Amino acid sequence: MTEESVFIFDCHLDLAMNAIEWNRDLKKTVYQIRSREEGMTDKLDRAKGVVALPELRKGNIGLVVATQIARYVEPGSALPGWNSPEIAWGISQAQLAWYRAMEDQAEMVQITNLDQMEKHLALWFDKSLPDYNKPVGYILSLEGADSFVNISYLEKAYAYGLRACGPAHYGPGRYAAGTGMTDGLTAQGKDLVKEMDNLNMILDVTHLTDKGFEEALSIFKGPVWASHHNCRALVDHQRQLTDDQIKILIERDAVIGGVFDTWMLTDNWVRGVDDPKERGIDLEKVVDHYDHICQIAGNSNHIAIGSDLDGAYGKEQSPYDLEDISDLQNLKGILSRRGYSGADIENIFYKNWLRFLRKAWA
Repeated sequence: MTEESVFIFDCHLDLAMNAIEWNRDLKKTVYQIRSREEGMTDKLDRAKGVVALPELRKGNIGLVVATQIARYVEPGSALPGWNSPEIAWGISQAQLAWYRAMEDQAEMVQITNLDQMEKHLALWFDKSLPDYNKPVGYILSLEGADSFVNISYLEKAYAYGLRACGPAHYGPGRYAAGTGMTDGLTAQGKDLVKEMDNLNMILDVTHLTDKGFEEALSIFKGPVWASHHNCRALVDHQRQLTDDQIKILIERDAVIGGVFDTWMLTDNWVRGVDDPKERGIDLEKVVDHYDHICQIAGNSNHIAIGSDLDGAYGKEQSPYDLEDISDLQNLKGILSRRGYSGADIENIFYKNWLRFLRKAWA
């Protein structure tokens, strides 16, 4: 970490999915993992990953929202997933076990409340201690609720530290339709959102359809964020937020995590075919979305980082000027050149998420 690097809070990383399903030892560097994966062809991002714990520390990324993710799929579905909710729950528990193993080795530490968060921040802001051996703090979120066998599993998950949940992911879901669909919340999805409210959990609107977004926000009265989302005005796809949705989130004092996946930074991206350099997709394109949200808000209080840089893709689907996740620090120079002050940059890098959580968890 350089003297001028700013602390970063990244609101969306699929760390345990990468460990359990991609079989990656995230204690190793990105470059050691790539070397081990040379010649493997089972996944598009083999030997191209950009996220591992050493690079998080190198980039001064000391606090993240880390997911559990396990989709249920109906027979005949083209989506990858698990053949029963019970299997999906089992996968989510394997992911939890990996986080616990990381905690046992002081690689990571779980954050579930304000006191824990403030102590963790004090550790990371203590410059007398070397960053390379500080544990990465993580707040546990569930991306897509399919793995809850029934609503009672929400309380089981809350008990082990789950603090945020997005009811939807891709395609049809047991609790909510997701990206690529038009339906909204299912009946049990509406019950889920109500129970999340009762537990004072954070509702993640990411991946909800337009109908689901409207339904969820009409039911849910508690803290809302969009952990990894960009702007439909810039890239026209249902996965993105409309300007009206952005305004609604601002009214709810939400924060939106801008995402780095190239298909959300340009129109008509073809996965596995298109090349970020050839398509001209760099970190400036990410900042275009950040700036769009700031212009709507009239300030820098509602956009932050939700990189999703390990969301089943790597270098082949990341901005071409990002080699690994520590390069998030390069956003500072881009934002500064566009007229963003040091205070604005701190908001975007970490203070917006901290303000949100201090209010939500007060």
